[in-house]
Amino acid sequence: MARKSGSHADITGPKVREAALKLFARDGYAAVSMRKIAAEVGVQAGALYLYTPDKQSLLYDLMKVHMEELLAAWAEADVNGTPPERLEAFARFHIHYHLDRPDNIFIAYMELRNLEPENFAEIEVLRRRYEQGLIDILEAGNASGDFAVPDPKLAAMAAISMLNGVTTWFRDEGRLSRETVETIYWDMLRKSVAA
Repeated sequence: MARKSGSHADITGPKVREAALKLFARDGYAAVSMRKIAAEVGVQAGALYLYTPDKQSLLYDLMKVHMEELLAAWAEADVNGTPPERLEAFARFHIHYHLDRPDNIFIAYMELRNLEPENFAEIEVLRRRYEQGLIDILEAGNASGDFAVPDPKLAAMAAISMLNGVTTWFRDEGRLSRETVETIYWDMLRKSVAA
C-alpha cells in the first residue's frame, strides 16, 4: 500500500514539501534520500513519486516557490519614497520576511550548488531580479546624492549577505526583539552607504 489510510494529495503534498525543506536545511540536500523524506512524512518511499518526480525537482520547486513569494512580497512592501526610505524598507522587509523562513533562505543560498544547470539558471534569474531591486535603490541614492556607493552591485551583495545572517543567530526568546534587530541592521546599512 503506497499511501497511509486516509491520506490526501492536498494534505500529503504540502507535508512532502515541508519535510524536504526541513531535512534539506538540517542535513543538507546530498545527505537526504527520498526514503528519509518519506519516513518523515509517514508514507512509503514509492508514494513520494505521486507528489514529485524526483529529489532534484523537489529542491528546485522549494527554491522557486520561495523566490517567487519573496519577489511578490517585496513588490507589495516597496515604498514610493526617497532612496533612503526605500533602503530602510528593504532592510526591514528582508529581515522580517526571512526570520519566519530560516530554512528557505538557507536552502536558497546554500543548496544552489546542488541544482542541475537548467534549474540553477532559472533560480538565478529570480535571485537576480530580487538583487536588482536593491541595486536600483542604491543607484538611485547615488544619483540623488543620498548615497556614495562606488559599486552598487557589490554593495547590494554585501548588504544581502549581512541581512541573511540574522536568520542564523536570532531567536525570539533572545535579548533583542525583531524590531530592535531590524533597527540596528538598518542603521549599520545606512551608515555603510551614506554620502
